[in-house]
Amino acid sequence: MVITNQLRLRHILKTTNYGQNIIRKQMVTSFKDISFWRTSPVPKGILSHKNSEASSNLLPASQLKPMGNNQMYGATQGSLQPQECAPRCTSRCSKTSFKKPCMFFCQKCCAKCLCVPPGTYGNKQVCPCYNNWKTKRGGPKCP
Repeated sequence: MVITNQLRLRHILKTTNYGQNIIRKQMVTSFKDISFWRTSPVPKGILSHKNSEASSNLLPASQLKPMGNNQMYGATQGSLQPQECAPRCTSRCSKTSFKKPCMFFCQKCCAKCLCVPPGTYGNKQVCPCYNNWKTKRGGPKCP
């Protein structure tokens, strides 16, 4: 399908189960209204409230173990320099099909919080500013 008015119509990838992607069309009036860009499928059970073990897939920040001297560098709040945001966001947005908006919001969040969570999705608990910054509608602002 050809999208003729990209400011009015965006495809947002919504994942309900691992490997099963559903594309939902959402009308938006500006880029500020686009609240969330999924960068990778979510493992089965994460979105389900029935599975009490779903939260065990993500580790709290205190349990993340550094593999080297600088493994957590850039992952904790305020640990990056502003010029280091672009490479971190490139890595964070590497698996999304929505690279431009992901990079835009990631760099905006990184400029404010000076951190980017490790990995291509999740792990937002290591950077509270990145995790808690919400849109006007209450959705997450940072990818």
